Amino acid sequence: MKSRIFYTEAYKKIEQNILNALSANDDFLSPSTLRSTRAAGDAIENILADSFDAILGEWCAEYSANFARRAMADIAFKDVDGFYYVVDVKTHRTDTKFNMPNLTSVERISRFYEDDTNYFVLLMVSYHLVGAKVVFTNVHFVPIEFLGWDCLTIGALGWGQIQIANSNRITVNPGYSRKDWMLEFCDLILEFYPKEITKIYERIEHFEKVRQFWLSKPD
Repeated sequence: MKSRIFYTEAYKKIEQNILNALSANDDFLSPSTLRSTRAAGDAIENILADSFDAILGEWCAEYSANFARRAMADIAFKDVDGFYYVVDVKTHRTDTKFNMPNLTSVERISRFYEDDTNYFVLLMVSYHLVGAKVVFTNVHFVPIEFLGWDCLTIGALGWGQIQIANSNRITVNPGYSRKDWMLEFCDLILEFYPKEITKIYERIEHFEKVRQFWLSKPD
């Protein structure tokens, strides 16, 4: 059995509910925080955390602010069918030129997805400012496997981080197979690591030369 939230039209209704809930809170920024994308992002996340169970409606079986404080994401809930979702809230101010947010560790998603009842979900909120008002323009509420690899990349941090390459361009493939996505993911990782090994050898060689340089210097 797959998530009925994501393998029916339910998630699109949730996206609209999120947009409606945020649009009802368009004046939450003060003059001092108006230009801060971090302040806006924190405020949006707080609005969603306070009301997400109501946004989910009948789908939500278990949710609380404390329950949501997991390292993987910002919000967490269980649905009526027993599926468990961790939701990573990202905000994108559309008048910024470029933004490349981290989603999750490659090692963490590989472990998390060993359980078919787990879903790692991106909640991306796009907005812009009109004076002191925040205008919300779009919401993506999708599991990571619906995101195309043409809009994702792997960053060299720890085991590797899955990142959105550019928040201005997100490809969503509704209903995409988790198995196919994970196989593509593994292929990318198996290409990524050898390249990182080559970089490490180049760095070792560089610092061997640096060390020889300093050895030759007088005290």
